[in-house]
Amino acid sequence: MKFSPRRLVLTLAAPVLAVVVAFVITSLVLMAVGDPVGKVWSTLLSEPRPRTLVNIFNSAITYYIAAVAVAIGFKMKLFNIGVDGQYRIAAFAAALVAGQGWLPGGLNIVLAMLVAMLVGGFWAGIAGWLKVTRGVSEVISTIMLNTISAGLVGWGLRTWGTRAEGSNTRNTTQIPESSQLDGLALVADAPNRVYTLVILAILVGIVYWFIINRTRFGFDVRATGESESAAVASGVKVPRMVLIAMIASGAVAGLISMPAFFGADHSYGLNFQEGVGFIGIGIALLGRNHPVGIAFAAVLWSWLEKASDGLQLQAGVSPALVYIIQGVILLAVVIAYEVVARFERRLEQKQVTRQLDTATPEGASA
Repeated sequence: MKFSPRRLVLTLAAPVLAVVVAFVITSLVLMAVGDPVGKVWSTLLSEPRPRTLVNIFNSAITYYIAAVAVAIGFKMKLFNIGVDGQYRIAAFAAALVAGQGWLPGGLNIVLAMLVAMLVGGFWAGIAGWLKVTRGVSEVISTIMLNTISAGLVGWGLRTWGTRAEGSNTRNTTQIPESSQLDGLALVADAPNRVYTLVILAILVGIVYWFIINRTRFGFDVRATGESESAAVASGVKVPRMVLIAMIASGAVAGLISMPAFFGADHSYGLNFQEGVGFIGIGIALLGRNHPVGIAFAAVLWSWLEKASDGLQLQAGVSPALVYIIQGVILLAVVIAYEVVARFERRLEQKQVTRQLDTATPEGASA
C-alpha cells in the first residue's frame, strides 16, 4: 500500500481536533464557574510520579482490551453494549477455575484465559443468535444480558464464594502463588509494577489488526459493515458473519480482567472494576477502531483518570471535572470524524473531477 501523507494527516486530524475542542470547552466551563483554569491544566498535564505512571499504564492495558472487544463489533456496525456483562461473567468463571489450581503455574493461567474467552464468547453469542434468528437488536439484548450476568455472578459468589472471618464480603478462592504474576519493572523508581500480561494486550492488538486487514474474514467483516447489500451480492453470508463477530467480540471481552486478575487481585470479589466495557466504547470511538489509535486513546483516558486524583488538593476543583473532559472529548470526536470525512470526500471528488477534465481532450481527439 502506497504511503499517503494526506491520508495520514486526515486520519490524525479528527482525534487531535476532538482533544483541542475538549480543551477549549473545558476551559470555558472552568472560567464560567470561577475555577483556576491554569492550575487545573497544570495539574492534569504535570509529569506523574513513577507510581502513578504505572497505574496509568495498568489501567490503559485493561481499557485497551475492552476497546478492541468493542471495535470488533463496530467494524460490522454492531453495537456490543454488553462487553461489561461479558467480561464480568467471564472473569468470574476464570476465577473459579484458576482458584482450583488444577494445572501448575503458567498452564493454570492459560486454562483460565481459555475459559474466560469461551464464556465471554458464549455470552455474546446469545445476543448474536437472537439477532440473526429473531431480529432482536444487539443493543437491547446485550443490555439485558448485562443485568442477567450481574445477577448470575452475585448468585455464584453466594454459592461458591468464601467469606473471610470478620468480613461480610465474599470472594472466590485465591489462585495459587505459582500462578500469580509479579509484574514488569518498566518504570524506574516505582514501587509497583506494570502488569505482566501487558504482553496479552499487545498480542490482542496485533491479532486484531492482522485478522481485520490481512484475512478474508476481516475483508468480509469490513465489507458487511460498509454495505450489507453489497456484501450479500459478493457472496458473504451476513448472518454467519454477525454471529462470528459477536462471539469474537465476547471472547476478547473475556480477557479484559486477566492482566489485573493475575497481576494484582488474585481472586474475584469486590475488587472487580465495573463499567470498563462502557469505557471501552468511548476509547474505541476515540481511537477510530484502529489498534494503534486505541492504544493512544486508552493511555489518554487513563491519564485523565489518574491525574484527577490531585485536582481537589492542588487546584481546589472536584475530580468529577474529568468526566466533563471525557464526555466533551467523545462528543467532539464524533463531530470531528464527520467533519473530516466530509472534507476527505470533497477532496476526492475534486481529484476525480480534475482527472476527468485532464482525460477529456485526449478522448475527444480520438
